Amino acid sequence: MASKRKVSNPLALAVMALLFERPMHPYEMVSTMRERGKHEAIKLRYGSLYSVVGALEREGLIVGLETRREGRRPERTVYGITDAGREEFLAWLRELLREPIKEYTRFAAGLSYLPALPPEEAVDLLEERVRLLENEVGEMRSRLDDVAEELDLPRLFVVENEHELVLREAELEWVRGLVREIKAGTIGGIEGWRSFHREPKEGDR
Repeated sequence: MASKRKVSNPLALAVMALLFERPMHPYEMVSTMRERGKHEAIKLRYGSLYSVVGALEREGLIVGLETRREGRRPERTVYGITDAGREEFLAWLRELLREPIKEYTRFAAGLSYLPALPPEEAVDLLEERVRLLENEVGEMRSRLDDVAEELDLPRLFVVENEHELVLREAELEWVRGLVREIKAGTIGGIEGWRSFHREPKEGDR
């Protein structure tokens, strides 16, 4: 069962992971995440980052160690992770890897009411999704190859990108199959679906 976290924003996990490695200031956190391609897995915005850093500090999970000024740049506070932060980070990480949690996606919500559309329109929409997914999978594969080549990152450090790609590829194949079944009229309940959209006869009015 998922535990209630003191700071539950996924960006908090990234901040604690970076500080688990070594002390950093926020600008360095952003640079490191971008260098490693981690911004692909976790939404990264400067405003959100500073809010998360503040929340983690208030909860005693990280602490400001020193303030540095380099040249004409503004002062930057270097943060480190506390013992409580290490404990929180590792517990959260273990939970994320161990426990499958139900994800409520927009696509699943749309699929649950699919019969409200005429079958022909459903096919058109799903075929458009197939085209978009094909483009997205191609871009993800290219991006993954570029990250591995340009940044020379070992596979261990891009497995989250592989996971996302595998999920998209699986969805693509599943949607293609669903389209084929609707077109062939072999999906269970297709006749009831069609009758739901049939024009009412004179005696039915």
